[in-house]
Amino acid sequence: MKHIVLTGGGTAGHVTPNIAMIPRLQELGYKITYIGSYDGIEKKLIEDFGIPYYGISSGKFRRYFDFKNFSDPFNVLKGYREARKLLQQLHPDIVFSKGGFVTVPVVIAAKHRKIPAIIHESDMTPGLANKLCIPSAVKVCCNFPETINHLPKEKAVLTGTPIRQELLSGSAKAALQFTGLSADKPVILIIGGSLGATMINESIRGILPQLLKDFQIIHLCGNDKLDESLMNTTGYVQYEYIKKELADLFALADIVISRAGANAICEISALKKPNLLIPLSAKASRGDQILNSRSFERLGYSMVLEEAQLTDETLSHAIQDLYQKRQTYIKTMEDSQQINSIEKIIQLIKECQNQ
Repeated sequence: MKHIVLTGGGTAGHVTPNIAMIPRLQELGYKITYIGSYDGIEKKLIEDFGIPYYGISSGKFRRYFDFKNFSDPFNVLKGYREARKLLQQLHPDIVFSKGGFVTVPVVIAAKHRKIPAIIHESDMTPGLANKLCIPSAVKVCCNFPETINHLPKEKAVLTGTPIRQELLSGSAKAALQFTGLSADKPVILIIGGSLGATMINESIRGILPQLLKDFQIIHLCGNDKLDESLMNTTGYVQYEYIKKELADLFALADIVISRAGANAICEISALKKPNLLIPLSAKASRGDQILNSRSFERLGYSMVLEEAQLTDETLSHAIQDLYQKRQTYIKTMEDSQQINSIEKIIQLIKECQNQ
């Protein structure tokens, strides 16, 4: 039996593509083990699958001053020692890394143990963690054709991002029962990412009375970001986080408003949902979401409204415009040639483990 170690963490976006791979790997008879941080979001997400999980110490590589910058290098070194010991104990045939700072010691330890490691970059340009992993990886999967220019030519492979297959089989009827919404009015699904998006939350709630004249709203607002004063608002339902029912909510949605994390926008486009992307600003990130969203805008998959232009008026106009043009966006996504990412990555795994 072939044995694969999956790693990735820090945000749900560094875990969900691994989760998307799990059913196919199990079908093929792989033994699967997961290495993440001691108490990151990845631990909670992976536990539900009954897969052996091992935590290691993890630091964070910051581009700004923080006193933790002095202690985190020691955490990373500790994580490397733990990963090296784990890999010796587990003796996997291959490592697949989805990114996040916890993966750096795992991928480097894999190279030192002579275990091939494949890493995956979802964003347009590699993040710092993956930049540190690239020298130790045998192959680097990427999501955007533009990303290949930022990677070593001999390692880069365009694979797209694995999509959780259960998202493709949602039930609008089940979503109506779950949310208590009506079938007579179009639905907007708002997704701020696994941690929520305060600015999007505030902007939506700021124009809620206006929106509710024409739409119903399903608002996934993030942990501790519920607005108690809106709990009994007709046509508006809010949840901190949705897991099991997410496919049904997507099925019910007529349009989607989302941050522009690569995994989220790939799932939205795979579901052929007209979408308005509000990327995280360059001030609050390295600007990867802006690059991601503009790429999808050029392809005709998405409408984009950057935070700097976000006002009650621009948001309201963009939502109405998107809804009016929704069929155009749907047709463009339906006509696109999308890669079967899971099968492409599985094939790469087979090739690399046999080298």
